[in-house]
Amino acid sequence: MSELVFPAPTPPTVAIHGSALRFPVHRIYCIGRNYEEHAREMNATVALDAPVFFLKPGDAVVGDGADVPYPSATGDLHHEVELVVALRSGGRDLDEQAARAAIYGYAVGLDLTRRDLQAKAKAKGLPWDTAKGFDASAPIGAITPVAQCGHPAAGELRLQINGEQRQCADIASMVLPVAAILASLSTLFELRAGDLVFTGTPAGVAALQRGDAFVASFPGLAELRGHIV
Repeated sequence: MSELVFPAPTPPTVAIHGSALRFPVHRIYCIGRNYEEHAREMNATVALDAPVFFLKPGDAVVGDGADVPYPSATGDLHHEVELVVALRSGGRDLDEQAARAAIYGYAVGLDLTRRDLQAKAKAKGLPWDTAKGFDASAPIGAITPVAQCGHPAAGELRLQINGEQRQCADIASMVLPVAAILASLSTLFELRAGDLVFTGTPAGVAALQRGDAFVASFPGLAELRGHIV
């Protein structure tokens, strides 16, 4: 029997702001319940000693200006705007200083969620995979390198839908700041260059419809724009 030969996969990539180069994506990590007001609107509690992490497939990314397909098997697609961290290096059991040094840049993104499937999973104590990890569930704007934007610790994260503001919060109100998120993640996974980390969403999550136009923004970072189709 002849040996099966598969072509080497091409990693998904994200644009780098101000450059013709692309950022190759390894994994996508996300943290839930990282803004207290959002946790309350979801009838959940925040546990500093037990952050809620989940993953999306690396190829779930779609870039700025994309048409994002409304996913199957849901009638309740929700937006969750987030600050996204892109890593240039990684490691295990990082302290916060090493975690900060591993950061390549920052972007704005959306953690799209099939809320009805998530609610059913929560009710049965099941994982959130089908609610969070579907195709095109991670729209992300161009990554702005640290050399251009520094390490933002405050500033308003915003999302507009059809010109109407839906979400707005200062990232200073995150329960775990960026370096602490990365340090905690590194106790569970070996972080690597190419990882993207979605840092949680503020309050104001709501449903998206086909035809909706979205604009996500944060001071000093490239905007994310797109349509639900």
